Amino acid sequence: MHVCAFIEKMEQLAPPDLAEDFDAGKIGLVVEGRPDILRVCCALDATPFVIQQAVAASADMLVIHHTPLWTPLTALTGRIAGLMRALLSADINLYVMHTNFDRADGGVNDALAELLSLKDIEPLSLGCIGTCTLSPAEISRRLGGNVRLWGEVKKCRRLALVAGSGFEPVLLDEAYARGADAFLSAEMKHSVARSSPLPCIEAPHYSLEAPAMQRLATRMGWQYIDDPPHLQIIP
Repeated sequence: MHVCAFIEKMEQLAPPDLAEDFDAGKIGLVVEGRPDILRVCCALDATPFVIQQAVAASADMLVIHHTPLWTPLTALTGRIAGLMRALLSADINLYVMHTNFDRADGGVNDALAELLSLKDIEPLSLGCIGTCTLSPAEISRRLGGNVRLWGEVKKCRRLALVAGSGFEPVLLDEAYARGADAFLSAEMKHSVARSSPLPCIEAPHYSLEAPAMQRLATRMGWQYIDDPPHLQIIP
């Protein structure tokens, strides 16, 4: 498949116009490699390990969720230079699906809702809300652990979720007004937790978004490269 045909296919899965304004210029093909795409790898982040594995797999394309080129570059040095050197020397394309994949049908939030077996799912302005039959302990197990509860979660009949960093007051207020019993997301701020109108379940960012990339790789017949951050909980 030519790279242009690959891009067209990806834009059908996650249309660029679904992306947030801050993603302008940061999604799609961000590093150009060889024009013919036969082998594709997929991951959440373009870490040194992920790129090393993509090179070892002789990948022509690496599809990720988080771009490594977040801010405008005026120099290629340090870590970014190493990442780009590895990609360019192997002639590997790098394609980013970020907030457009968050909002896409079958995208990041839908994959998380599926992982947690939500039913009667309804969209929120960002994320979704659905009927949940899982205990907080089972939610934690399915997400791989390292989950924190802010407030007391007794029964969670209606769970609102935003994959990634979604603990924003406006989103919490919307979920509360829609009848949520709890809100699941990542990267809680102290001030937000103190003012939240409902209990919050905080999980690692990786745990909430990696399932979508893994599901996408399975659906497309790609190789998924798992590289979770090293996290320790010290009691």
